[in-house]
Amino acid sequence: MGFTRSELESFRDAAVDDLMPEHPKLVFVGINPGLWTAATGSHFAHPGNRFYPALVAAGIIPRLPDFAAGLDDADRRMLLEEGIGISNLVHRATARADELGRAELRAGALRLERDVERWGAAVVAIVGVTAYRLGFDRPKARAGKQDEVLGGAELWVVPNPSGLNAHATVDDLARAYAEPARAAGIPLTRESA
Repeated sequence: MGFTRSELESFRDAAVDDLMPEHPKLVFVGINPGLWTAATGSHFAHPGNRFYPALVAAGIIPRLPDFAAGLDDADRRMLLEEGIGISNLVHRATARADELGRAELRAGALRLERDVERWGAAVVAIVGVTAYRLGFDRPKARAGKQDEVLGGAELWVVPNPSGLNAHATVDDLARAYAEPARAAGIPLTRESA
């Protein structure tokens, strides 16, 4: 599946629904949907995104979904049955996350805190340290477990899997994503992660 530039552009400002189990153990929170994500209706769907390959490498999910075409029902079920949810700090789709302003990220952080409390998530992992720093007004934050909680959930910050974050390998991402998964009680199928 491919999209022309104009087809993708038609999804600017569209929203993508959260993928959320009834009782989430772990919620990954992206910055905002990209245009490809909005076009497919599936989080982290851009073909160059390393989110799902990192989840597989960490042993969080057993197989790689065909994410670039959009998650099918079996792929969504695989995540939901593990207690994994996916949301975004800002729901508005853009071509690049740097199109978002600080006020928009801050408003998203406040909304997210209410959402997390309503979901009753055990662990939340914000995917992207820069977005966390700006949205939560934590300019010196580092990746890893945070000292604060979010909406009652243990809070982690993990690296962004976008191809634009090229210095982090899939193995680096897998190690980082395995930590909040372990904290959430999700059994990993690969203990090397």
